[in-house]
Amino acid sequence: MKSAVVVLVTVLSARACCQDEPQGRYYSPPPPQSTPLPTFAGSRDLLPSPVYDENPLWVATYWKAWELAFHNFHSPAPGSGYVAQFIDAAFNKIIFLWDTAFMSMFCNVAAGLVPGIGSLDNFYVKQHITGELCREIDRTTGVDFAPWINSQRKPLFSAWGFNTAQRPVAIRYVGRTPPDPPPALTLDALNNPVPLWAELESFAFTGDRARLARIREPLVRYYRALQAYLQQGNGLYVTDWASMDNSPRNPFLYGGGQGVDISAQMAMFGRQLGSLDSILGVPGSGKEWTREADALAGRINGLMWNDTAGFYFDLAVDGRQVPVKTVAAFWTLLGGVASTRQAARLVEELRNPATFNRVHPVPSCAADADGYVPQGGYWRGAVWPSTNTMVIRGLQRYGYEVLAREIALTHVAIVADVCRQTGTIWENYAPDARQPGKHENGDPVVRDMVGWSGIGPILYFMEFAVGLRPDAPAHRLYWIITSSRRSGCLRYRFNGRIVSLIAVPADDGREVTLTLDADGPFELCASYGGTTQTFPVPRGLSLFRLRSAGSP
Repeated sequence: MKSAVVVLVTVLSARACCQDEPQGRYYSPPPPQSTPLPTFAGSRDLLPSPVYDENPLWVATYWKAWELAFHNFHSPAPGSGYVAQFIDAAFNKIIFLWDTAFMSMFCNVAAGLVPGIGSLDNFYVKQHITGELCREIDRTTGVDFAPWINSQRKPLFSAWGFNTAQRPVAIRYVGRTPPDPPPALTLDALNNPVPLWAELESFAFTGDRARLARIREPLVRYYRALQAYLQQGNGLYVTDWASMDNSPRNPFLYGGGQGVDISAQMAMFGRQLGSLDSILGVPGSGKEWTREADALAGRINGLMWNDTAGFYFDLAVDGRQVPVKTVAAFWTLLGGVASTRQAARLVEELRNPATFNRVHPVPSCAADADGYVPQGGYWRGAVWPSTNTMVIRGLQRYGYEVLAREIALTHVAIVADVCRQTGTIWENYAPDARQPGKHENGDPVVRDMVGWSGIGPILYFMEFAVGLRPDAPAHRLYWIITSSRRSGCLRYRFNGRIVSLIAVPADDGREVTLTLDADGPFELCASYGGTTQTFPVPRGLSLFRLRSAGSP
């Protein structure tokens, strides 16, 4: 059988010694910070301040999320080798690559005031010579989480297996030669390559091309390392329990099964590298990334798509489709894998109350799957802010803006309602009730989790309720005004600008008055009542009026 695996001489030299080599050689961080960590009390009057008279509870939950986030900002510990202040997951004494990427997305709303995208620098400076990034690193020592270090240089294996039994399982490559030398890390450490997605989300707020230039080589090396170590002979990508800890899919992936999530994430990663090179003006390489992503998408569609079910499924090591529907399938939207017809079939599932359209969409596995837990059960049904963000952005990519907004605002409403009831924000949420998630044994999940759970009450609220969406590279701010009451934001930050914006609809709803106070010029693209108009905003005070469609 001819292998579909890319031969990566640049990643896998015979002399690569993994753990014995100095880490972080591909990244040159910006000068270290000397400012003290920000405090909530000292930053409260500088942070963007949403105005949303329609729902004061959502405004209060926004501020609660920031208050919790400020408890989880850290400076590098002496001797850790970290180079930037960072936000932590509020989970344990480990920093997580996946969590950090999602936390940076809501921190973008306060770019320049809080640690955000720079938190990823602490992973880039720990990158292995092979290009590998460990998904878990000790917050104090800066050392990779010990169980994930492949200290004996074994071929790829999962240290904790496929059902969290915490026993090692070797990965069997089918149709390709195992990579030599072996990886620096175990499979448990090599999941969910989302940092470039986070970087591009940040770029929309900041327009910081210099940062993108710095992170290009580390992320190209990371992409190539995952190709080298995780690609099966069929060109798809292996995963284990660490993608979704206790998911009912995990036993089927034993020993080399391929995940639709990691496979689609790699297609996404390739397309995003093409976007990155286009932004940076790197000649010629965009076509290479697109070719690789298209080829991978073809393999996903040929092997993982089931037309009868209208859904994507993981594969067992023998190539059989895994009989479990999970949220992993929706990564094919964000990865640009699905055709228009396939995307429509996935949307049917998102609208289906028997599977993913529950009281709180979108559960981590379908409600009709064996092992589904109505109160959450962690990855057996819980609603996670991270995967909901993936679903929302994937829907937007395919033009399903209305459904994306519906899912986002349902999440905001439930997070706010649960915060009102319990006084805090939680790690995940139950799919079949307006309450925090629970583990399979009924124990509560982590409370005060901001952490990634800040993404709903901060980013979703700003983008889908207040309606503000920045495009810093174009010096443009989009404002979709949907509230019938006063709305907007004081001290909104993007592209180095600070602007206060207030929209006041007329009593009859035919017109909205926009008042802006900006510290520099930009372009505002405002939408209201079916009308969209672009306004050049000067420095200082401005007043605009926008009439709804059909108004005289």
